Amino acid sequence: MTIKFTILGCGSSLGIPRIDGYFGKCNPKNKKNYRTRCSALISTKNINFLIDTSPDIKNQLLNNKVKFINRVFYTHGHGDQTHGINELRPFYLKSQKKIPIHADKNTKKYLKKSFEYCFKDSKNYPATLKIEKLNKIHFYKDINVKIKIRSVLVQHGYIKSICYIINDKCAYAPDVNKIFLKDLRYFKKLKYLIIDCLRYKPHPSHFCLDDVLNFVKATKPKKTILTNLNNDIDYSEIKKKLPKNIVPAYDGLNLLI
Repeated sequence: MTIKFTILGCGSSLGIPRIDGYFGKCNPKNKKNYRTRCSALISTKNINFLIDTSPDIKNQLLNNKVKFINRVFYTHGHGDQTHGINELRPFYLKSQKKIPIHADKNTKKYLKKSFEYCFKDSKNYPATLKIEKLNKIHFYKDINVKIKIRSVLVQHGYIKSICYIINDKCAYAPDVNKIFLKDLRYFKKLKYLIIDCLRYKPHPSHFCLDDVLNFVKATKPKKTILTNLNNDIDYSEIKKKLPKNIVPAYDGLNLLI
């Protein structure tokens, strides 16, 4: 049995198109330019681990026919990664089990303050989620498959974000502007590197295209997938500029780890 990694959404914080219909430089005739906010799914037969709950998570999970969620891993506490958290409630109603949430200290604090009702029982509404520790490494098992999830801190502007590395083969870092030298060893010999590439021009909180190309040159993953793409980056146009081992993501892209 293999592990499937699904890019549920690959758009930047406002998505493409924006709510006002603006596509920027993206051709609206190409379906791969329709990008919802970043979330991802790690799945096997009996496991669905969600990474982030974007504001678009309801339609992302419906489009990918996801019927259950076992647990959620958060990269950081920004709104485009967290504000779909209420959409987890039906999974609790179906299972009657609180869904475990893993996040760093600051993200836990933000979630508990902003969405207290999700974590605290009230008179008429039970808590639907529970906070669990985010370890450096988590291990899980399904039928004939083992899942290892490593959490690695990366810089994202003024805050830290989490990069998740699955089975030492697939790294997911949708919001990053710096990866620390001490952690570079985790990014060597990857099968897949899924990484922030907000735009062509440099940005203080995100990798731009040149940042990604330099990092790929240093770490040499077999395949690199660009995510968190804003409306400066048209799917077909950037694909023409890239070598064959680097491709832009699109919503619903599936990878086998």
